Amino acid sequence: QVQLVESGGGLVQAGGSLRLSCAASERTFSTLAMGWFRQAPGKEREFVAAITWNGDKTYYEDSVKGRFTISRDNAKNTVYLQMNSLKPEDTAVYYCAGKSGHEPDFGSWGQGTQVTVSS
Repeated sequence: QVQLVESGGGLVQAGGSLRLSCAASERTFSTLAMGWFRQAPGKEREFVAAITWNGDKTYYEDSVKGRFTISRDNAKNTVYLQMNSLKPEDTAVYYCAGKSGHEPDFGSWGQGTQVTVSS
C-alpha cells in the first residue's frame, strides 16, 4: 500500500474556496487511480471525485460537479481537489485514496483532512 498524506483543509465561509492536496510516498503513485472521499458527522463515507492514473478521465459525484476539480501531478506524486463555491453541506473530513490496477477497490487511504464551511 502507498502512504498518502492530505493537507489543505480548514475553515472557510460559504462561497469560498479551498484546495486539498494529497502527497504519496512512492513513485508507484503514477500507476494508481486516485480518488477523494468525504465523511460528514453521522453519515457514511461518500465518493467525491476520481481521476485515472494518467489524468485522462475524471469522475464526480453529482453534487460537486461544476464546483470541484480533481487533478494530479505525477512528477510530484500529488493529487489535488480544488473546491470552489463551497457550501455548508460540504463540511466533512476529506480522504484521498489510491487504487492499483489489480485491486477491486481503493486500497490505500490517507488520514483525512477536515473541511468546515460556515454559513
